[in-house]
Amino acid sequence: MSEVPSDLKYTRAHEWLRLEDDSVVTIGITDHAQAQLGDLVFVEVPETGSSLGAGDAAAVVESVKAASDVYAPVAGEVVGANEQLDESPELVNNDPFGEGWIYKLRVENPDALDELMSAADYEAFAESEED
Repeated sequence: MSEVPSDLKYTRAHEWLRLEDDSVVTIGITDHAQAQLGDLVFVEVPETGSSLGAGDAAAVVESVKAASDVYAPVAGEVVGANEQLDESPELVNNDPFGEGWIYKLRVENPDALDELMSAADYEAFAESEED
């Protein structure tokens, strides 16, 4: 089974969120997602200052196998993007929950975070997809 840190929130689109402070979350793709995609060759991060609605395509990750959108799990304003991914997209493969983060979002409605999955819920969801 892929790594699923217990201190994060998760989505059905295989994104993770880490609550930082001041209603800001750091967002990336899960270990499960990066393993399914394979070696990443390109990551397009969102533009700082852009507004995203919940479910909007926020970023693109591209591997030798496929390209996939990364969706905004909640509405908010992009307050940071991991520019290191321009030169080193493999950071997402090597450290999806650390150096491989994709962007930071100031959440419009912090209560929306309550709708996301816990680590245990995400593990069960990811396992059910493999059946």
